[in-house]
Amino acid sequence: MATAITAYYFCPDRVSRKMGRLCQTRTPLMLCVKNVSLRLPESCLLTNVNFTVDKCDIVTLMGPSGCGKSTLFSWMIGALAGQFSCTGELWLNEQRIDMLPTAERQIGILFQDALLFDQFSVGQNLLLALPAALKGVARRDAVNDALERAGLGGMFHQDPATLSGGQRARVALLRALLAQPKALLLDEPFSRLDVALRDNFRKWVFSEVRALAIPVVQVTHDLQDVPADSSVLDMAQWSENYNKL
Repeated sequence: MATAITAYYFCPDRVSRKMGRLCQTRTPLMLCVKNVSLRLPESCLLTNVNFTVDKCDIVTLMGPSGCGKSTLFSWMIGALAGQFSCTGELWLNEQRIDMLPTAERQIGILFQDALLFDQFSVGQNLLLALPAALKGVARRDAVNDALERAGLGGMFHQDPATLSGGQRARVALLRALLAQPKALLLDEPFSRLDVALRDNFRKWVFSEVRALAIPVVQVTHDLQDVPADSSVLDMAQWSENYNKL
């Protein structure tokens, strides 16, 4: 269960106030955002963000456009735009990682747009994600197994430009998972899908990430994206700009 300091937890069927604990790093595969504030030169975007996510948990951050959800994600993966400054700490599996380069943080991310390298085949896109420790035939086998699991068997040589939106989204998630991240961020990954595809894709995504037993954080505007029995954190508690939008 995620925790936050003086946080509100919003769920579709209930709203309750809970006092959370301070960030701790004792639980294996816990993701902890501790005392984080994000600022622009003339304003403060987020103040004293505190929450933790345990392994197997999926926590949702909700709030209007401009409240800082995606900016927080950018900081978490080490890609914060130059106009922002930040204080605070990011911990993963008993290690502080906010001072590490992006490639060493072991945090995966799935964006709104299924960003694939169209100059490579579907299989080549997935091979790029695999850890270097996996060698030879095992690399190809891992990719083919993943494609079969996603209902995309036989598409190793497929041109990504020929895929449907739902197929591209599945390939993008597989690429994030094949990198074997220790935590995963979902940046509104369902918002660009047709309504007919969205529900099944959501269920598949949550099933896949829970099988990895890692902490997951998603941002969304849509309560339909929130898994049952999971926590939702309202960005209003940390955003000075919330009531100005």
